[in-house]
Amino acid sequence: MATKQKILIVDDDVNIAELISLYLIKECFDTSIVNDGEEALAEFKTFSPDLILLDLMLPGIDGYEVCREIRKSSSVPIIMLSAKGEIFDKVLGLELGADDYIIKPFDSKELVARVKAVLRRYKAVPETTAAAASNPVPPNMAPQSEYVEYKDLLINLTNYSVTYKGKNIDMPPKELELLYFLASSPNQVFTREQLLDHLWGYEYAGDTRTVDVHIKRIREKISDNDAWSISTVWGIGYKFETK
Repeated sequence: MATKQKILIVDDDVNIAELISLYLIKECFDTSIVNDGEEALAEFKTFSPDLILLDLMLPGIDGYEVCREIRKSSSVPIIMLSAKGEIFDKVLGLELGADDYIIKPFDSKELVARVKAVLRRYKAVPETTAAAASNPVPPNMAPQSEYVEYKDLLINLTNYSVTYKGKNIDMPPKELELLYFLASSPNQVFTREQLLDHLWGYEYAGDTRTVDVHIKRIREKISDNDAWSISTVWGIGYKFETK
């Protein structure tokens, strides 16, 4: 029997949290509900969720701070829930490491679809490859690996690892997939809409600023090299440029 995927629901509105839980249990997920930020951080450690639904307006530690703390040690998918629909709030959430942002009130079917879509994109590294991620195997010894390699940079989609200048870079799945997609087609220009559609899918009703935020986060982790760079094509989008 397959193990149920676990969803941590963090919302100070008990009724909304229980309703979300019912939706997800009906879809064969296992859920845990907490109602404030401190509880969320504690439950995250003990429950080990596959995904977190995180309300922003929480008593004590707010959702932004909870997200920031979790991102210090984990790349578990986080979907933020908020009544705030301003672009600033969405961008801030994404910059802190959220994988998606849903505005309240939301439709139950949309919520479940977003959860499933994010989980599909997130591929946990098996234990057998986790050790390999800390000691990457040279590409010529792993012919079946799905990877791209440039000077000082190895992006391995098989075990979701990024090695930059010989060091492993902690990179959430969506950032890694975006980097891999660009690097797999060097010097090809992609519009923000193309990147959003390919990596987030038609189910994602997001803003193209989502792409900008993820590019910014990637650039903060890996600097341009004398052999390659992540280039902005003004007014159009981005490309992985080789020199």
